[in-house]
Amino acid sequence: MRTETIMYKLFIDIAQGDARILAVYMNGSRTNINAPKDIFQDYDIVFVVTETQPFIEDKDWLCMFGNILYMQYPDEHPDGASDKENFYGWLMQFSDGVRIDLHVESITHAIDHIRDDKLCKILLDKDNILPPIPEATDIDYHVKKPSESQFRACANEFWWCSNNLAKGLWREEIPYVQDMANFVVRKQLELMLSWKVGIKTGFTVSVGKSAKYLDRWLEKDEYQKYLATYFGGNLADAWDAVFCMCVLFDSTARTIAPKLGVSYDIKEGQAAFSFLRHVRNLPKDAEEIPALSAD
Repeated sequence: MRTETIMYKLFIDIAQGDARILAVYMNGSRTNINAPKDIFQDYDIVFVVTETQPFIEDKDWLCMFGNILYMQYPDEHPDGASDKENFYGWLMQFSDGVRIDLHVESITHAIDHIRDDKLCKILLDKDNILPPIPEATDIDYHVKKPSESQFRACANEFWWCSNNLAKGLWREEIPYVQDMANFVVRKQLELMLSWKVGIKTGFTVSVGKSAKYLDRWLEKDEYQKYLATYFGGNLADAWDAVFCMCVLFDSTARTIAPKLGVSYDIKEGQAAFSFLRHVRNLPKDAEEIPALSAD
């Protein structure tokens, strides 16, 4: 596998050898000092060029980066929006394990958008066409302290959508439950746990995409409880995992609300959790949902 030093030299050499390439910059995890370094980190590289179209039409130039195992053309997706004249990319996996997410970008687009992502580092600027940028930082990805309305919206979304989990589980519609749990309900749990991390760190860190760094700041037993909220295709396991989600969300919300200076509607959570338990106990041949007290 090629080293980081070799790859950086390759990018610069390719750019220096082509008059159409005016600058090179990088963003992503390799510019983030807080991101863990490992063999799967890709290279998010942008070549600022005089015109994008010649590079799009002549794909042979990509061979200069190495032996491509397989790749993706995100800007060619029939349902996706693209601006090929200004920004176009290739996602490439190489046979030696290196991955490059490469883009070519027009000068005007680079000047207008290079500051959009603060995780940016200029590797080469032949004619000083790019504006000065500050040192790369992940500050835009730090956990943000919630307002009262944001906190309450998170809690309400979690508990309201637990209703969907209840009916999906009772119907034994595991694919639906998986989607609702992971793409809707879990996102609220991630938010609540990230705010706990924010309190602990003074809102100076990022928990990463999909809250993948939560284990850095949660207590070991608490993180294990979070992992227990994931489930496979077994219905009983799914019910247990959903209950774990509810217990963890409620305990976290109760703990951090006073520290954030916001209010948490405990009764809402109790009512939603009671309904969830109520539905779990419904027989499969039930023709109605018996009344449940809101108290």
